[in-house]
Amino acid sequence: MLVRVATLGLILLAAASAQQIALTEMALRTDPTDVSVRPLESIPVQALYYGEADEQRIRLRLDGALWNLGNENSGWLSKPYRFQGEESEPFYEPPNQGLSSIIFGRASSQFLRQDSVVYTAPAEAGVYEVRASLQGKEAVLKITVDPNAPSLRPDESTSFPPEPSSTHPYRELAEHWAPFVAQETWFTPKADYLARFDLDGDWRGNNNWENAFAGSSQAYVYYAAMETNTHWFLIYNMFHPRDYSDKCIAGSCHENDNEGLILTIFKDGSRHGSLQVMETLAHNNVYSHVTSRSIRKGIHNVDGGIEFWEGSHPVVFIESGGHGVYGSRSSHSRFTLASGKFSAGSGVTYVYKGQSERPAHPDSRQVGYELLPIYDHWWLRAQEGSGREDGTFDAYYAYRPAGNRPRTSYQQIAGSFLGRAQSENKAKPFWGWHDNRSRKKKVVATGQWGLDPAYAVSKNLRIPGPFSLDYVYNLYLGIGSPPSQAAVAGPPPEPSKSQPSTTARTPRQGRVIDWHLEVLEQAGFEFPRN
Repeated sequence: MLVRVATLGLILLAAASAQQIALTEMALRTDPTDVSVRPLESIPVQALYYGEADEQRIRLRLDGALWNLGNENSGWLSKPYRFQGEESEPFYEPPNQGLSSIIFGRASSQFLRQDSVVYTAPAEAGVYEVRASLQGKEAVLKITVDPNAPSLRPDESTSFPPEPSSTHPYRELAEHWAPFVAQETWFTPKADYLARFDLDGDWRGNNNWENAFAGSSQAYVYYAAMETNTHWFLIYNMFHPRDYSDKCIAGSCHENDNEGLILTIFKDGSRHGSLQVMETLAHNNVYSHVTSRSIRKGIHNVDGGIEFWEGSHPVVFIESGGHGVYGSRSSHSRFTLASGKFSAGSGVTYVYKGQSERPAHPDSRQVGYELLPIYDHWWLRAQEGSGREDGTFDAYYAYRPAGNRPRTSYQQIAGSFLGRAQSENKAKPFWGWHDNRSRKKKVVATGQWGLDPAYAVSKNLRIPGPFSLDYVYNLYLGIGSPPSQAAVAGPPPEPSKSQPSTTARTPRQGRVIDWHLEVLEQAGFEFPRN
């Protein structure tokens, strides 16, 4: 730790030394340069900083510019990032500096400098201004938005048809509580969009990084449901083809990304119950959000309340790049529901519509997503199907729950999606998730937060009132019967250039829920109904 602190101090010192040369000029450029942009398409914009040394104009490594647009109708800007393309000219290196100064000066540029944003054009053609200012200097760039300009957006090679009607007995419950997702976007927005694992038309995990741009941007959220005598548990997984950053080091970035949330719903006798707890996952840490002050901390603190959209849809914020999931009222959130705005830059909001829509651009609003059952799409493929052979899953492990709790019927279960780009096998399905705090205390084992959510939340928090740990339905632990039509997900659809309808559709309500309830009741399960 002392070495890391000392190193950071040297980096900051080197950065401060470089800034002793006064900034005399700023300029902005697009990448590629001298191009016009189609409406709703995006292009990187970089800030260049200049000073004077030995009576010569030199380029400086600086950071912290304030970015804005000519007016509110000029398009959208992402949050800043370190430029990822080819530099147009070299940076100034002070003469007679030692090797350590050179190293730390470049390190400060690598880790601290964020000199670029992504500009997304508005729908209307015209000439628009992007502005940046720092230390009293300002630069203005005029960008032409022209529908006849060459497209900067790669074509998508895959398009998925509508999903068949679901026979899952908890589908209506999952639709009712389906989250409102505020997804921040950054300099690779296609990697931030909600996606399905087979977005590129195949089930291989180790080509998703390279196929992220050509893969489908149709929006999907994966879900699972479990039930005890007193509660329902809904698990939502948000998949992305890349976990990325403007400074990928030491395995910090990786191919595939899958984080999410678990809802604890009390069976209060109403049709959909009452939500008590929303737990979200961000980088192997669980954050707890509650609807009542009577719910107290356990292993975890209470991190805040729950905000709802249209009454029953809890609002979550997903960060760009790393895709950690937080409640919208968390201190980590950079989205405000009341204004519908992302504080740091651009972002897409997603709502459940029962169909998979595509974002029109990186700041789209209320894009519809479809729900996909995890049991069919992932679990059976991993445990009974072709998960190994197809290259979908890897890192199989033995699930050993704490607390003498039920195990799965498989000796080995898939611990991760197969991924090789940047770093290996970092993305996990929910049965591979873990929480650093509870695992360190040896109270909740790897995979147990998702496979046994009743036990996990009873340790993470103290929930008043009746709380049963006995499942009546948990297919992942072999409890209950799967839907009659459940089967290993079939082969992906043939690639298609056709685009899905953009007509909004309201969530499906009450399709076959009564039939589902009767099936469960005949099997002896409890499923309260009005």
